[in-house]
Amino acid sequence: MPKQWADKVGIKAGTRVSLAPQPDGTLLIDPIHGSPTLKRTKIDVSDITGDALTRDTIAAYLTGYDIIELTSNRFLSEQKKVIREICYKLIGPEIIEETAKSVVIQDLLNQNEISIKKSVRRMFLISNSMHKDAIIALKNSDTDLALDVIQRDDDVDRLFLLTAKQFRSILRGARVPNISDISIDEYHDLRMAAAPLERIADHAQKIAKIAHSMEDTIPDDVMELTEKASEASRKIVDDSVNALYSSNAALANQVINKIDDMHSVIIKLNESLLTLDTRETVIAMRIVADSIDRIGDYGANIAEIAINSAMAGK
Repeated sequence: MPKQWADKVGIKAGTRVSLAPQPDGTLLIDPIHGSPTLKRTKIDVSDITGDALTRDTIAAYLTGYDIIELTSNRFLSEQKKVIREICYKLIGPEIIEETAKSVVIQDLLNQNEISIKKSVRRMFLISNSMHKDAIIALKNSDTDLALDVIQRDDDVDRLFLLTAKQFRSILRGARVPNISDISIDEYHDLRMAAAPLERIADHAQKIAKIAHSMEDTIPDDVMELTEKASEASRKIVDDSVNALYSSNAALANQVINKIDDMHSVIIKLNESLLTLDTRETVIAMRIVADSIDRIGDYGANIAEIAINSAMAGK
């Protein structure tokens, strides 16, 4: 082994190392040390509240700090509330210590136990069910189901932030977990796919909010077109994710070719909205139509990622 490298990483005579074959045929040599040192940061939040406090704390989480200590001359109750909400929105971080002048958050999750493949697949399953249930809630004026869809968006956001953190960790040189199951290229493609899935969940939530507040009954012909457009949009996303996970470029290309058909249904849906009685209902249903349209477009984005991923794997 090169002496300069061995000295840098702390390898000496008798040091244990692990050898891991890589997908490209190279061999990864990794020194086996004791328990890793926890990365720690301290943030003074004396003058930081609301969204700024949320952004700063999440940024520290994404950067990969294991322990985040928030300090203040005097914590406001509003700050404490925001901090607790942040921990709820993230997978892993928990408040382990709290005093009048500091709050210590520790990430208790072992990232190697969470597969990015499973995380992104879970994002798809949740966002897809959100879309489907939001349309059902709209059709049946089911405010309880609509509220459930709205709340499910938090689960997708938590998974999205976890995948972002994992990918940033890889970019900083961390070893890819489950290297026998996934390459760095695949890791990158899955991280890319997570972004449109997060946006799909946002649009499903937007439809659910319309369903929750809608007072007028939607005519059967308009609802039928809405369901048809929604089904076409969901099918595009479903096939795109399947193409990504199966490295099926042919299926991904078929998905992209279906986009124009979906847009045609959206145009018919928007035309049908002109027959609605109230301006408020027209505006609300146009938002629904736009969200369905955008969900399909995000599905096409995933299909493009699937094509690139399939080609890279050849």
